[in-house]
Amino acid sequence: MSSSGTGSCLQVHAVRIGPGQELLGSLQAFVEQRRLQAPFIITCVGSVTKATLRLANAMATNTNQVMHLSGRFEIVSLVGTLNQDAHLHISLSDLEGRTIGGHVLGGLEVFTTAEVVIGEAVDLHFSREMDERTGFPELVVQTRSNSDK
Repeated sequence: MSSSGTGSCLQVHAVRIGPGQELLGSLQAFVEQRRLQAPFIITCVGSVTKATLRLANAMATNTNQVMHLSGRFEIVSLVGTLNQDAHLHISLSDLEGRTIGGHVLGGLEVFTTAEVVIGEAVDLHFSREMDERTGFPELVVQTRSNSDK
């Protein structure tokens, strides 16, 4: 299913996730508490001591290659949508500046902080539906009715 671009007004939220908290779960709880219907990451800076990622080549080779990281990592990028079935990609930098990234599966344990700015397209609703072409649940964008806002 393909969707044409749809415009929307933007509402901005900011949250700081503290040491020891799991980043993905904390963001999903924030979205749920505020009943956000079309949330996405605008920006994120911070650090983690653990991460569980699915690597990109897993899709090409039909394997589910998962990487479990442990150590101190700077979050150099976090992007994606935060609807109920969040789809986030992260880039992390190690102590020597080398980066690794992939699809966030969870296990992102915050080291010192994660400062996240979340946008919500207030006129839209995000959901996911299985796409037979890709074999993955893909983003579906719908326009909200006035009663849903």
